[in-house]
Amino acid sequence: MAAEKLKIGDFLERSRVVPILDVRSPGEFCHASIPGAFSMPLFSDEERKVVGTLYKQKSREAAIKAGLDFFGPKMRRMVEEAEALCRDFKPGQGQENRREKTILVHCWRGGMRSGAVAWLLDLYGFKVYTLVGGYKYFRRWVLETLANPGPIRVLGGYTGSGKTDLLQMLASRYNEPVVDLEGLAGHKGSAFGAIGLPKQGSQEMFENRLALSIFATRTWKTSEQEEPYIWMEDESQRIGTVNLPQPFWQHFRKQPVYFLDIPFEERLQYLVSTYGKLNKGDLASAITRIQKRLGGLETKTALLHLVEGNITESFRILLKYYDKKYGKSLQERDDHEKLIQLVPAARVEAEENARQIHSIKTPIQL
Repeated sequence: MAAEKLKIGDFLERSRVVPILDVRSPGEFCHASIPGAFSMPLFSDEERKVVGTLYKQKSREAAIKAGLDFFGPKMRRMVEEAEALCRDFKPGQGQENRREKTILVHCWRGGMRSGAVAWLLDLYGFKVYTLVGGYKYFRRWVLETLANPGPIRVLGGYTGSGKTDLLQMLASRYNEPVVDLEGLAGHKGSAFGAIGLPKQGSQEMFENRLALSIFATRTWKTSEQEEPYIWMEDESQRIGTVNLPQPFWQHFRKQPVYFLDIPFEERLQYLVSTYGKLNKGDLASAITRIQKRLGGLETKTALLHLVEGNITESFRILLKYYDKKYGKSLQERDDHEKLIQLVPAARVEAEENARQIHSIKTPIQL
């Protein structure tokens, strides 16, 4: 049975229970990929260059013959790797673990590379699906999704409000649809946001993760009576080294904000308990990086407190800076008085604050 071609929506739906093989070159995959896909390159980076050069400078036939020379010795290994992948693949949470030989395959444009691998796996006995238009069409879908992500409920609050933990509680306890922007970016959003975390991925990969997370939430709510919103934490456009794409950012800034209002001292103690145990050298470097915005005197004082082991007073200076910065950002929203709903809370307590947020049934009227 020949491989079946799927459009992007059906392809992504099947990827919940079937593994994706990305047969592009290692360099292409390393730059960005469909989240969750497995790399099984038909050609190495150098081989791809050779085939591409022949295609442009000689002929399609010459390129295919060279490609076959590279492909032939790899056939058995690729079949065995695909078998192992299907055997060991564990679908997403709540999905049945299917062990049948079914696989999804894509390349850059849905052309010869995915066609060759699909032919091989089909010949061996796999049920193969390929992506119409390949990764190129996936990227088009990503940009379209980010330009129109649908209604968002923005969880706001000054630094140290425990917003990330609260969102996790909304998802796990109340089955609310949540997209974790900081988790997708691999950065916690402040000067300390990169400490202890791996290097962030590419801008393209961040966009891919974000679009796929939005796609996943669209089937989260089953009741037609419920508003199809997604919860996200309020963020700056830049999160570490990646940015929320401009069309998404413009939409995001027009969404209702549920501002978790927690006293300064409660948030300060939460930050001390959360970040106070980090390496002092890393903390000092993070403070130094924001020196121009923090101011020379405040930077010097914060670093001095840090050296003396007075984490609370060092963080007090930083928290005042971030409160001022975030307050200004709130006020810069168009119609901010209509968009922002205050949610008072006595302390940083994810369970209690999630219960309070979840109990807000009436969305802000825009």
